[in-house]
Amino acid sequence: MSATTIIDTAPLGALIRYTDGSPKPPARFTKKLAAWERSNGVGRLVKKEPPRPYPTWTAPASFTLHEGNFSSEGVILVTIMRSHSADSALVFEVAEEPKPGQVRVLLDFSGNTELLHLAESVTAAELWIAKEGYRNARLEIVGDEEGERAGGADLAA
Repeated sequence: MSATTIIDTAPLGALIRYTDGSPKPPARFTKKLAAWERSNGVGRLVKKEPPRPYPTWTAPASFTLHEGNFSSEGVILVTIMRSHSADSALVFEVAEEPKPGQVRVLLDFSGNTELLHLAESVTAAELWIAKEGYRNARLEIVGDEEGERAGGADLAA
């Protein structure tokens, strides 16, 4: 599917696989392999952004994937995020959607919503918020987006 389809239909927290369709080169070709890995991978959908108008041009809609963290002794040193615009030539697919009952920890800013964490339960989400210190985060139970938020209560940290 196209990047536009991901922006329109994929829920926050979904695992998105992307590819350019080329075969993976052998490991001995380290530069070719590194280039291939930039166009072929998987990440969790954490943000969708609408087109943004500027005085001289309009940036296309885009989405951001969280591809992983590099850590040392339990401390995250680098977070790998990759953004793709709606006009990307890559092919995308939803590899896995969040399961009903999981809890999204969301942060709203500048009219956009960003997924901070996907937890297995409300308790796990509240513990994560307490540990990480996000004061303006809100919780959203997967499956309750259309109905009442977070099981009938507007949960916020």
